[in-house]
Amino acid sequence: MSSTATLTASEEQPAAPAGALVEFRGLRRAFGPTVALDGLDLTARPGELLALLGPSGCGKTTALRVLAGFEQPDAGDVLVDGADITLVPANRRDAGMVFQSYSLFPHLNARDNVAFGLRVRKVSAAERRTRAAELLDLVGLPEHGDRFPHQMSGGQQQRVALARALALRPRVLLLDEPLSALDAKVRLTLREEIRRLQLSLGITTIFVTHDQEEALSMADRVAVLNAGRLEQCAPPAELYERPATAFVAEFVGTMNRLPGRLTDGGRVEVAGATLPVDGEIPAGREVEVLIRPENVTATADPEGTATVVSAAFFGSVTRVLLDLPGGGSVKADVPSRDAGELQPGVRATVVPAERPALVVPVTGVVASAGDDA
Repeated sequence: MSSTATLTASEEQPAAPAGALVEFRGLRRAFGPTVALDGLDLTARPGELLALLGPSGCGKTTALRVLAGFEQPDAGDVLVDGADITLVPANRRDAGMVFQSYSLFPHLNARDNVAFGLRVRKVSAAERRTRAAELLDLVGLPEHGDRFPHQMSGGQQQRVALARALALRPRVLLLDEPLSALDAKVRLTLREEIRRLQLSLGITTIFVTHDQEEALSMADRVAVLNAGRLEQCAPPAELYERPATAFVAEFVGTMNRLPGRLTDGGRVEVAGATLPVDGEIPAGREVEVLIRPENVTATADPEGTATVVSAAFFGSVTRVLLDLPGGGSVKADVPSRDAGELQPGVRATVVPAERPALVVPVTGVVASAGDDA
């Protein structure tokens, strides 16, 4: 079976226990002068897939390792179903972990890799073999039990690693950027199948990634971390449409940051349009307005004040970059069928969509509030 085989969870497969409630309370962790976690408060609900998203060094992997028991926090607590496990050794936590690098034992075949944890717990050989066969079938590799890691593709090795993590029927599944080492096609297939499997088993899953598309497409909720702190935790659509901070707005998706001026009546002037303000209105008149490219219309117009700089084809849409009068630029997503005239050098009219806009003071602090975890 190829590495793109479909994961299934048939009725014959033993189900994992009901998903656990996981809580991080005031977690702090520093490595010398570097603060990895700075008072992190976050909850993963039973049975949900929670993605930890953020740039390198934001603390997401440290949070996962603290939950797994591989790191001890300097302060704060980790609770699973209300029980404090902060000081519980890693091998006594009811969690399975899948790493970016697969971490399979090269001298063991797939079956024995999957059964390794069962052997450590002194499960009988017959039961280990049965359970390993069940899990290899679950992850779409029923014929790969005798293969060694070097005889399998990266996608197949990651499936084996996932099966090994599930072997002890953990109540929490931890995924540390498990797809980042795979090529784009296999990564897309596996993220869909991991999600299908997670939903079938109902296992609480915490998924660390720096890939926003991965997080938004897989997770029930996404927690965005920055410098060890939680910026926002929300369902993907809410996170995208109602970012709570400027960091979230610009880290999740593409965002234009345009100069604007507040007017009376809770509106803001930007790029020749007057839009309602999303959230609280900051003090002062001069602000910056955050608008996504899909909420900007660009039309070829000899009398227009903007100038097309470039156009990038993305299938159904073309992203057009335009220079604005007085300096600055804006990106607009235009249906590709309408983008033919928007060639470099062409004059154009730019119009933001009539919808509430996120407004920040020039200092970069967001006015709009979003829901926390």
